[in-house]
Amino acid sequence: MTLPFKEAFALCNTICRNGHEAYVVNAHLQKKSHTPGAPPEIDIATDLSIDDLIKLFPQAHTTKEPYVTGVLKEAGVFYRFYTADVVEGSHPETTICRLTPRLLEKLDASGELPLHMACAYMPRSRESCEGFHDLESGLVSFVGLPDETLRRNYLLAVRALRFAANFNIPIEPNTWMAIVRGANRLLDYVPVSDIMDEWRKVEAENLGRFVRMLYDGLILHGLIPEIAALSRVKQVRNDTAAVETVLDHTLEAMRRYPEVLPFDWYGTMACLFHDVGKLFAAENLDGRWIFHQHPLVGAKVARKILTRLRFEPEDIDLICHLVRHHMRFSYMLTDKGVRRFRSLDEYPRLIEMARASIKARDGNYAAFNHNMKIIERADTPEDMLEPLLNGNEIMDFAGLKPGPLVGLIRDALLQAQIAGDVGNVPEAVEFVCRYKDRERIA
Repeated sequence: MTLPFKEAFALCNTICRNGHEAYVVNAHLQKKSHTPGAPPEIDIATDLSIDDLIKLFPQAHTTKEPYVTGVLKEAGVFYRFYTADVVEGSHPETTICRLTPRLLEKLDASGELPLHMACAYMPRSRESCEGFHDLESGLVSFVGLPDETLRRNYLLAVRALRFAANFNIPIEPNTWMAIVRGANRLLDYVPVSDIMDEWRKVEAENLGRFVRMLYDGLILHGLIPEIAALSRVKQVRNDTAAVETVLDHTLEAMRRYPEVLPFDWYGTMACLFHDVGKLFAAENLDGRWIFHQHPLVGAKVARKILTRLRFEPEDIDLICHLVRHHMRFSYMLTDKGVRRFRSLDEYPRLIEMARASIKARDGNYAAFNHNMKIIERADTPEDMLEPLLNGNEIMDFAGLKPGPLVGLIRDALLQAQIAGDVGNVPEAVEFVCRYKDRERIA
């Protein structure tokens, strides 16, 4: 090994000893292409930033050369430092940098440049939009050859879906096909934590659209197969006996939920999992599918999935709680049932999950509206649920005969008690007489 390359490997060793990564780019080719008698030039790939490079080697400095982080001249050797590929989601074959612009020139001059290397990829620092054409074009599209761009970082597939969902713009067809073709490799090479970092940047209002694209792009099938399988579970949509898939209902509920509780990311995610238990609880009876205990089953399945997706424990508990109790507001509750419902944590979110499910089905609001009326009464102390005067007493004090006016006065008296305008029987008698006189004048 020649002395310049020994020094280069020693320099890389120094960088590695300081907690970074470094290697000589294609050492064999660099040695082969060196012109005898010319000053040695060696290309190195490292994850050091220019600031860290200067701290480690004070003689280093910046340069205007493309893709070069910094340069260093030491002991007669000129070193160029390029950014090493440390992206978790890239294909293994793209991780090691094998060519630099200087080596390309050498190969081109010698006539040894393979055609497929004419536009070599150089790793460099990544911005969130790197790898994409300008979104102002109205399309989400990868730069260059979509399949090759995706190979450099398969996380770009999820990022493309995020852009499309948040900005409500379509994905360019060739980019879409690259995503579909790369779906399995994305799950092979991209850590689930990185996928979920992108997922968390999807706004609550767009989560349903995002999950639909994950499904259509065959990513959901590997990431959350339990949800993808809901496309094969059928249920009756509403009283018209129309049939829908549970997945279609789930995605529509995710779209509807933020209409009342905007920006509620966790509530919308709970809608994603609210019917996952139907996959495991489904039973066909006389040609009709039933799903006994699917909220309880779904909460258990959701906990397994969310743990696999690396959610925080408190977030898992919240979403599983909402899944476990999402059916509680779907029945026509009594006063006691409403009070028990209101004792549950996060009951406003459970109400909106029920509302979103009805909207998604074009369903009947009878039970929902009934429960909402009772829940308003649940805000009132039990001793205030009845007026201070009953119907007979109202008729006696006001000199009225049985009729609709008695009911109106009774309801008005109760509202006055709740508002604090009436606090005892004498005040109630005075209120009834005033109300009767006002109605007669009207």
